[in-house]
Amino acid sequence: MNTIFLTDRGKVRSHNEDSGGIFMNQVGQYLAIVADGMGGHRAGDVASEMTVLFLKDEWKKVDKLETAEQAEDWLKNKIIDVNKLVFQHSQQNADCKGMGTTLVAAICTESFATFANIGDSRGYILNETGIQQLTEDHSLVNELLRSGQISKEDAENHPRKNVLLRALGTEETISLDKKTIIIESGDYLMLCSDGLSNKVNEDEMAKILTEEGSLSEKASNLIRLANDYGGEDNITLAIIEYPDVLESR
Repeated sequence: MNTIFLTDRGKVRSHNEDSGGIFMNQVGQYLAIVADGMGGHRAGDVASEMTVLFLKDEWKKVDKLETAEQAEDWLKNKIIDVNKLVFQHSQQNADCKGMGTTLVAAICTESFATFANIGDSRGYILNETGIQQLTEDHSLVNELLRSGQISKEDAENHPRKNVLLRALGTEETISLDKKTIIIESGDYLMLCSDGLSNKVNEDEMAKILTEEGSLSEKASNLIRLANDYGGEDNITLAIIEYPDVLESR
């Protein structure tokens, strides 16, 4: 596997409330994370950073996860744990009152990848059939779209696009989505905050990911394009490439 993580403040925000990374456990399996923090007094970056650091430290202790069930259980249990930590911190510190963060995380093994998400940070797969969004946004606009009250075109420019129905750390208990997919050589996985997905469409993502060049160049080009389109938000992405076995021989 080849990996890259990049985050950018964007062109408008005064600081970056996104956090994340790609971390390896004791047996070479990866945990990729993107968290988009929110809250006044710069508390958003506290929530996202606390979440990432906790999951990173816990991941380092993990021995080999051999099944999707093990991976889903690990993500569920650790996300419940970190939700409690973030929520308690927000209750005990006035400057952090009401803070929270989105979260998309993926455990990446040689044969499968398991995703968990809360909020509107997303996970994608690009394979021989094209690009596909693997996660469901927990947002007001997506709920309106799902229920048929607005069209996809309406959703793209909706004035309440940033209203979330779920986030990590804002309540004592949490509900998260989980999904496991089978991985094949040549696949790309990408996790990103809405600073990317609100600006760069899926066709543009797929085009950049399949262009010639290094993974670092592809990640930089995606962030550059989001900034070219306005860069009003922080932009964060993590990409995992499963090299084509035939090409590597």
